[in-house]
Amino acid sequence: MTSIKEQAAISRLLSFLQDWDNAGKVARSHILDNFIENNQGKTASELEQEFSLGASLFLVRLTTWLRLTYMTGSSLEKVLKSIGIFLTSVNSNRYLIEFLEVGGALTLLETLGMETIKEEDKKESIKLLQVIANSGRKYKELICESYGVRSIAEFLAKSKSEETQEEVQVLLDSLVHGNPKYQNQVYKGLITLLPSVSPKAQQLALQTLRSAQSIIGVTHPSIVDCVLNVLRSMHLEVQYEAIELIKDLVNYDVCEALLIGLVDLLTPPIPETSELQPKTLSSDPTALQLTSPHQRAAHLPAFLQQAAAAKAIGVLARGNTSLAEEMLRLRVVHSLMAAMGNVDHSNSQRQASLTLEYLVRIFPVVEEHVQKCMGAELYKLFRSNAEDLHMKIDSVQVDILATNKVNVARGAWGARGPGARVQPAPDSGWPPASRTVPARPGLQQQELLLLPSGSGAAA
Repeated sequence: MTSIKEQAAISRLLSFLQDWDNAGKVARSHILDNFIENNQGKTASELEQEFSLGASLFLVRLTTWLRLTYMTGSSLEKVLKSIGIFLTSVNSNRYLIEFLEVGGALTLLETLGMETIKEEDKKESIKLLQVIANSGRKYKELICESYGVRSIAEFLAKSKSEETQEEVQVLLDSLVHGNPKYQNQVYKGLITLLPSVSPKAQQLALQTLRSAQSIIGVTHPSIVDCVLNVLRSMHLEVQYEAIELIKDLVNYDVCEALLIGLVDLLTPPIPETSELQPKTLSSDPTALQLTSPHQRAAHLPAFLQQAAAAKAIGVLARGNTSLAEEMLRLRVVHSLMAAMGNVDHSNSQRQASLTLEYLVRIFPVVEEHVQKCMGAELYKLFRSNAEDLHMKIDSVQVDILATNKVNVARGAWGARGPGARVQPAPDSGWPPASRTVPARPGLQQQELLLLPSGSGAAA
């Protein structure tokens, strides 16, 4: 027989549940306020004590109400916070299983795509999904099998709150760790975020891709174009993260494609149009001078990409002399000088000049070719202050840079410094003899379909 004390506790529980069942929206909202205030941070055993070993009876009511009302958004944030009290309590595995058995994870994912639901409510859904993902590998797989990667990635791209987007990044990072069966799916989902119109989404996707790439170990064929296109962003924090990812990617089988792409970006093509008028003495297509403000605005993304590419090349060259030598074979000196002649974008001139100045200091053969092409006066200006060169040159000197024919791709080059020695430049083939790019099998060309897939490289 139960004691009088136990009977009183059971009576209080039944009375509480009856009050909930009979309450309307306003009354239930007040009940939730009291529950959140009085039970935040409690352990599972404390919750059971509070509900006379019947806490699951209230959790199932919360879950049922969530599934019935989430489309209307009625007290949704309070319901999600109340469920979170159960799921985050110590020794809460029982509550987690009960929540998932009635489709709780799928409901949370569905809220992310609802236009009628407020951003704050969706943030609470993301937090609960984090709790689920952090509970173990099988729970991460459950989220992915529910088309979770697609829903989460789309929400990150559309979210207007940077704080919410950062919570989404935490969730995606959790899904890519300790999830071998679906880690490729998450990896491809991050790549699809790179063309996003949200700078914050691009920044967070690039950050997460760095850790994901080290876990996956192989590259997807589309990652090169996607990362290079991100360099068109006018947001410096996005460009920074893209360059950091490029520094990692040159250690994989896409190194050649990345270097070729970066060098090509230094000389973007100008479309043929009557509005374009050459400012210099030549109409060489690499000159990149436009007179129309409308045309300058239209081609700003290409110029931003050009400047970022020049900066990235400088970062790679400073970090690895072998990469610098490989880019010499790709005629990077010619392309950098052409970019220095782009008077319509001063940052392109500045970044290209700084990178070229480094190559001139390191490689005697580059110094020789550049000095011969520039002439004494322009070369003196260049070496005295490469960063401000674009503010001191005249139209004739701009034309010298924009129409240069420098070719340091053949012959011999050597790097100045301790232990440096002259190495012959390869006539053909990749990689040059001075550096061997590790052979790594890449994923096969495929569309980025974010559908549940099996283990290993997604087919």
